[in-house]
Amino acid sequence: MRTQRQVVDYSLQKRAVLRDVHNGKIGTLEVCDASPYLKSAARFHGEPTEERCPICRRDNLTLVHYIYGDELKQTAGQARKLSELPVLAMTLREFQVYVVEVCQSCAWNHLTEQYLLGRDALTADELDRDEAVAASSAAGRHREPGLMSHGWDAR
Repeated sequence: MRTQRQVVDYSLQKRAVLRDVHNGKIGTLEVCDASPYLKSAARFHGEPTEERCPICRRDNLTLVHYIYGDELKQTAGQARKLSELPVLAMTLREFQVYVVEVCQSCAWNHLTEQYLLGRDALTADELDRDEAVAASSAAGRHREPGLMSHGWDAR
């Protein structure tokens, strides 16, 4: 996604937590504490991955994308499907995305990444072109290949 910026990757923190769990310094109950709301968001809004849960190894992890920003008003803090983010990025100036991985079996959860999305990062030429493409797409006449790709990799 072109407007993704200020990416923070928490993979080193995840490795440290997993190392402590496997060494017995941290109990699994301390890291397998996903709230019912997070597990529900994973079920209804999450994106399944091919990565197995590092704790129970029973199920694959699910990524949940939470969005926050001033323009979102009452909808800030909601989980959104990954396919909704490109549309929001073209309509909102700026919003923060937090990506949480969740295991629906053992309740493992960890913040994996955060980043900013929105129109503020686009140049005037890109804004004009994207508005024209969005308008014609809304009318059902044209779709630029790859503009709103749903296969976007969150890493």
